[in-house]
Amino acid sequence: MLHSATILNLMALATLLPAAFLGLRREPKRDSLLWLTLLAAALGAGLWVVAAFLPGWRTDFGAALWVTVAVTVGLFIVLVVFDAEAWRLSSLLSPAVLVLGVLATIWTSHEGARPLIQPPGGLVAVHIAVSVATYGLVTIAAVAALAAILQERALKTKRPTAMTRMLPAVAICDRMMVRLLIVGEIVLGAGLLSGMALSLTEAGAVLALDHKTILTVTAFVLIGGLLGVHFRSGLRGRRAARWALAAYLLLTLGYPGVKFVTEVLLG
Repeated sequence: MLHSATILNLMALATLLPAAFLGLRREPKRDSLLWLTLLAAALGAGLWVVAAFLPGWRTDFGAALWVTVAVTVGLFIVLVVFDAEAWRLSSLLSPAVLVLGVLATIWTSHEGARPLIQPPGGLVAVHIAVSVATYGLVTIAAVAALAAILQERALKTKRPTAMTRMLPAVAICDRMMVRLLIVGEIVLGAGLLSGMALSLTEAGAVLALDHKTILTVTAFVLIGGLLGVHFRSGLRGRRAARWALAAYLLLTLGYPGVKFVTEVLLG
């Protein structure tokens, strides 16, 4: 018999499948089917988070991944509402989110990965919320960066594929990437400030010099540098996209990466 946690995981994972395969349509478009699949994905991941966190606060790696999925899909829906071309990123973002869902299912389907603790205080909760929002924003920005690289390569080789035909143009990818990074930098800055306040309250130091803090601060500086160079010299295309992907890698190592090492490999 399947455990209730496994059933919950599989149900949430099933809601991610339609969006992940929607890009295989012969003529993808921003229609009701797209909205239904995105809303189903957001609802499935969101309900998982609600059901899993009702008994108590969770800090395990699998739960962190499901929260990331829910927030990323939710933020992407907001982006699609306000940007008529953003939906074209779904052919890259939705499969990536599905992979995260598979990994989350693996790590939350066994008993050893589900510790429960008391709900965090107000400042800790704010810091966590800001951190997850930052990671969701930069994840979508990284997808836009990857789309720009794929489009630029297709134009250079004069060999467009079915996927690149669906993706936004390079200029549109650049525009979305920069806007998302601006918002992500602001939210990340708020996260660093809340982290400083938390560290000062708990440890008496402004910053805890651990791996997560160092990686996050480096990502903040890198994103700020990219935005500065972009507005001063017009840096865009593949070079700007590589900077964005590097920042995303740093945040990945700092947020889910450190959690994976400490709770899965060393736990």
